[in-house]
Amino acid sequence: MYMQLRYTYRLYPTPGQRIALAKAFGCARTVFNDGLRLRQDAHAAGLPYITDTDLQKQVITAAKRTPQRAWLGEVSSVVLVQALKDLHTAYRNFFASVTGRRTGPKVAPPRFRSRKDNRQTIRLTRNGFSLRPNGRLYVAKVGEIPVRWSRTLLSDPSSVTIIKDAAGRYFASFVVQTDPTEVLPDTGGEVGIDLGLTHFAVLSDGRKVSSPKFLRRAERRLRKAHQAHSRKAKGSNNRTKAAARLARLHARVADARRDFHHKLSTAIIRENQAVYVEDLAV
Repeated sequence: MYMQLRYTYRLYPTPGQRIALAKAFGCARTVFNDGLRLRQDAHAAGLPYITDTDLQKQVITAAKRTPQRAWLGEVSSVVLVQALKDLHTAYRNFFASVTGRRTGPKVAPPRFRSRKDNRQTIRLTRNGFSLRPNGRLYVAKVGEIPVRWSRTLLSDPSSVTIIKDAAGRYFASFVVQTDPTEVLPDTGGEVGIDLGLTHFAVLSDGRKVSSPKFLRRAERRLRKAHQAHSRKAKGSNNRTKAAARLARLHARVADARRDFHHKLSTAIIRENQAVYVEDLAV
């Protein structure tokens, strides 16, 4: 039995590769929205639910032959097919939630994707990407993209998601299979954790973990960035630049907080066999 894990790495595409990725993001968004629109129109007209195969023929195969969607052929077909599969998964999750076959919070129906969304993604399977011996990630019709390898992949990835966040940074998120039987050595220790207000956490062995207060440290710069952004005219290039700078400052705070949480949780897990967390809602 194997378990799937996701590993994320920073990408540094060239200006030309950024343009190619922007085309891929746009084409994937268009295919997703076209498929969603066709199914919504069919439902409003009282027609049967369009099957996955028929929908792919309409919004990808047939659409490429039309002047309005001929530019879909400029990107890898894997990107388009995976975008449509994301729509199928969203519909299945929605139907399972409505009928009660899916537990947990209710799942909303799929919504249209916007080019103004802060996060743009495309997903590729093995026939759309490969890892080159020089350490670069090859993406079909984009090229070899430099990767910042912070750690080694445990196995060959089955898929990759290319992400562009609000700060304009690019990431590659790989899905790999690992053997869950490989566990950490037995330490024999136990610890209880109480999350508090004065300290970030208080451990049962007497240790107190102070809160780094990353947001408090960055408040002055964030306040100035928010003021600069609000002064720019809506729709202007200067406002877009100010929004990107503001997003980078927020991303820096989020990254520092995430790094602190990961290092602290990893240290606690490696030192103790059992961890008990106080979960009272006070």
